Amino acid sequence: MTTETASIELILDAHTRDLGGFSVRRALPSMKRRLVGPFIFFDHMGPASLAPGQGMDVRPHPHIGLATVTYLFHGEIVHRDSLGSVQSIRPGDVNWMIAGRGIVHSERSNDEERPRGVHMHGIQSWVALPLEHEETDPRFEHHPAATIPRIVKSGATLDVIAGSAFGARSPASVLSPTLYVHAKLDAGASLTVDDEHAERAVYVVEGAVTCDGVDFETGHLLVLRHGVAATFTAKGGARLMLIGGARLEGERHIFWNFVSSSEARLEKAKSDWQNEKFPLVPGDALERIPLPK
Repeated sequence: MTTETASIELILDAHTRDLGGFSVRRALPSMKRRLVGPFIFFDHMGPASLAPGQGMDVRPHPHIGLATVTYLFHGEIVHRDSLGSVQSIRPGDVNWMIAGRGIVHSERSNDEERPRGVHMHGIQSWVALPLEHEETDPRFEHHPAATIPRIVKSGATLDVIAGSAFGARSPASVLSPTLYVHAKLDAGASLTVDDEHAERAVYVVEGAVTCDGVDFETGHLLVLRHGVAATFTAKGGARLMLIGGARLEGERHIFWNFVSSSEARLEKAKSDWQNEKFPLVPGDALERIPLPK
C-alpha cells in the first residue's frame, strides 16, 4: 500500500514470516524505513494457537546494543536470561531487557499451559540504545500490568508501555525519549496522536481505522509526518500500537540479534557467540541458537 495522506508520510505493510510453528508480521526494519525513533525491530506475533503438547521455544540467543520489549495481548511467556532472571510475562505486563554490552535470554511457553494448547498474541520489539549507552551493563526489569499507567477517555483505553504520552509516564527505564502505547478503541471512537515526540508511527494490530478519509487495516504501520497531529477513528473495535520517540544520533547497523553503531562491534559479537564467550542462561543452558550464516 503506497497511499499517503496529510497526516501520514509513509505506509509500511508488515511482511509475514514463519518462525516454525507460528507466523509473525514484521513491520521493522523495512527497506523503506529502518527506524522510527529508537524502534529498530517490530514483530506482531500471532494470534496463533498451537496443538496440545506444543509450545513456543525460543532457545537461548544473545543481544547487544538494544533493549527488548515484550508485550502480550494473550498467552504467557517464561523469560530467562544470563543475569539469572526468571519471569513469566502475561497480558499487559512489560518485560524491559537492556542488553547493552551483551546478554543472553530464552523465551518459552509455560509448562503448565502446553498440555492444553498454547495461545499466543503479542508484540516483540527492539529499541536501539543511544551511543553513550550502547555498552552499558545489561539489566532486566519486569513491570506488572497494574503498574502501567492507563488513560481512559472517549471510548479509548491507553496503556503507556514505555516512555511518555498523554500526560503519563511508564516506569520502564528508557534511555532516550520514547513513545510506546497500547490503544484500544471502541467502535466509532477517535484518538489523536499529538506531536510530543519527534518521530511517531501507528501500527494496526486488530480491526480497521480511518485517518484523513483513508481506511487502514491490520498489518499497516503508518509513519506520521513530523509535527503534524493525526486523528484515527475506529470503524469497529480496533487495537493499535503507537511507537516512536527522538531520532537517535548516528547510524545503526543490525545483524541477527545484534544492533550497534559500529560494524566492528557486530563482528566481535558474532565471534564471541561462535566461540561461546557470552554467558550462559541458568536453568536453560543446554541449548542455543547458532549464529546464522
